[in-house]
Amino acid sequence: MNFVTHEVSAVNSQTAPPLAIKGRGAAKNYSHRFSKLKTLKVEELQADLFGSPPTTDWIAEQSKSIISYNQSPDVPFDRSINPYRGCEHGCVYCFARPSHAYWDYNPGLDFETKIIYKPNAIALLEKELEKPGYQCQPIALGVNTDAYQPIEEKLELTRSILKTLLKYKHPVSILTKSKLILRDLDLLKELNHYGLVSVGVSITTLDNRLKTLMEPRAASANARLKVMQTLTENNIPTRALVAPVIPALNDSEIESIVKQVSAAGVKQASYIMLRLPWELKQVFSDWLEQHYPYKKDKVLSYLTEMRNGKLNQTEFGKRMTGDGIFAQIIRSRFKLACKRFGVNTEAERKLNTELFDAGHPTQLSLI
Repeated sequence: MNFVTHEVSAVNSQTAPPLAIKGRGAAKNYSHRFSKLKTLKVEELQADLFGSPPTTDWIAEQSKSIISYNQSPDVPFDRSINPYRGCEHGCVYCFARPSHAYWDYNPGLDFETKIIYKPNAIALLEKELEKPGYQCQPIALGVNTDAYQPIEEKLELTRSILKTLLKYKHPVSILTKSKLILRDLDLLKELNHYGLVSVGVSITTLDNRLKTLMEPRAASANARLKVMQTLTENNIPTRALVAPVIPALNDSEIESIVKQVSAAGVKQASYIMLRLPWELKQVFSDWLEQHYPYKKDKVLSYLTEMRNGKLNQTEFGKRMTGDGIFAQIIRSRFKLACKRFGVNTEAERKLNTELFDAGHPTQLSLI
């Protein structure tokens, strides 16, 4: 196989962004902070030159661990599992895009076309759960990249993880925007029988045109509402996540979205304000220039106003919701919408950690 190595120049914010690619969120690859060189196969370089649509590659990774731990006060969990790195949904705003640079892949097109999966996930999970000192707390599944993205239909890694957690009676919370989760309704119902599962479904817009541009390979709003309705009809605790809220682009839909998720039977909802860490600033800025050039300056101006003059804010307590008068308006509107449509009026059910069984043999069982 022939390879061509060339230097990737820094992104110039003054040049026009590349033309959009149908079915993809990002329109190009971007230089990133971990590498100045990028190696392309000759056929990939030709695709760049002649405009052929980029294909998706799936890359197996033999991971050394499967559960990631955090101490962030901004999230309601201290551990998570992400069976996939990168996401073919192609959401242009995804905060996880910059993490692809850790493996010398690009936060642009690489993020949605180079999908890393973990074939040894189950062996690692069982090993972790069976450690003598393991303390059971709910595991968040798919919070970085979607655990139900298209490749899951073939690999069934997420389904296998759910089977394993059910085997050990371990609680799990799931976040997705995919209707593929309903394939595993049998497992979700059984997990819920023991109080071991809750599901969050993210929804960004009810406008299908905006959805197609911003989340090109994700399920439609109607499909996500149907997922919520099916889950609530089966008494599975379900939360709607209105995310991300983007000022001057989708913030006008807050009340409509809360109304629709309430009609689907959802009793819990929250929101997250758009944040643009690292290379995501340029990815999202270029996307605005491609699709909403007349709104670009307004959107970015609102974002910087809510982020103390920057496009990203890392301060705990503010990075998810923003700061300042506009952020306060969004917070008040969301709270009032939830009150109006009967959302967040009940306490959220806690997942059961008392049934966890690591399978350690007791002294009596050895006699």
